[in-house]
Amino acid sequence: MEAQHARQFVLAARPKGRPTPADFRLEETELGRPEAGQVLVKVHYFSLDPYMRGRMDDRKSYAKPIELGAVMMGEGVASVLVSNHPDWSVGDIVLGQTGWRTHAVVNGADLRKLDPDFAPVTTALGVLGMPGFTAYTGLLTIGKPKPGETVVVAAASGPVGSLVGQIARIVGARAVGIAGGAQKCAYLIDELGFDVAIDHRAPDFAAQLGQACPSGIDVYFENVGGPIWDAVLPLLNTYARVPVCGLIAQYNQGPDAVGARFATTMREVLSRSLTLRGFINYEFAVQRPEFLRDVGGWIADGRVKYREDIVDGLESAPAAFIGMLEGKNFGKVSVRVDTSLDQ
Repeated sequence: MEAQHARQFVLAARPKGRPTPADFRLEETELGRPEAGQVLVKVHYFSLDPYMRGRMDDRKSYAKPIELGAVMMGEGVASVLVSNHPDWSVGDIVLGQTGWRTHAVVNGADLRKLDPDFAPVTTALGVLGMPGFTAYTGLLTIGKPKPGETVVVAAASGPVGSLVGQIARIVGARAVGIAGGAQKCAYLIDELGFDVAIDHRAPDFAAQLGQACPSGIDVYFENVGGPIWDAVLPLLNTYARVPVCGLIAQYNQGPDAVGARFATTMREVLSRSLTLRGFINYEFAVQRPEFLRDVGGWIADGRVKYREDIVDGLESAPAAFIGMLEGKNFGKVSVRVDTSLDQ
């Protein structure tokens, strides 16, 4: 075996608002031996995603929080080093819940095989992985955009929002993207084909959004919350649909700010017969073959493009994660732990 020890980041403290480097601790541990049904894998890439911030808090949610001292969670692309599972052989490239570490012992039944000839393996963490699947199912199953309708999405240059806007265009809707900064807005128009891109940092952001949506908003794909939601809410048409994917602007806020915004929102939900549907992507697992077929085909024929923001080295994970929550990334954020798949 190539190494006797693994390195990993664990949750050292629960954040008080914004995470800091002190909330994470880098540890070295001995490599475990896989038991029956398990495999030992070497991690090449692992994903950084906004939902991980919620798991760092000790509060009730759709999934259990990360325990103090436990490995930071997340999907990873890995290769099999030792297998005690009949479905996996040494050298297989797999996707699984590896966490923020260099090596992991995982249950073989929870892995999915990746074919590097079908698509770059990093896409399994982004456009052809959980973020892409979230965009596809949330927009088409909950949003149900129709030709000519207006679809608005915030965090539009990220892995979820960028695909939401491109799919909206594919089905004949107008795509209005909200992003932070001129570079990201230009990318939405010039590279991804959005109809309109608006910088949420602009002092007249709300006015620009109103001008971009003269007939109101029919579908708003919610990734952010906060002040962007405040600007969107008055523009929602009767019977508008709002897939609620994330609330990244509010993950670090206290309950008072969130509570006041909730009261205003609920009044408008009632008066305008809005549909707000929260969802977790695995609720739609049965749609995964359709998703891979459709989005894989759209990538192949050039109708869907994607951008990745890959940082190198396990040690870079905390800073990259904190920066992602602050909007400093440009594309799907992943950490490259090992470069052997790139050679």
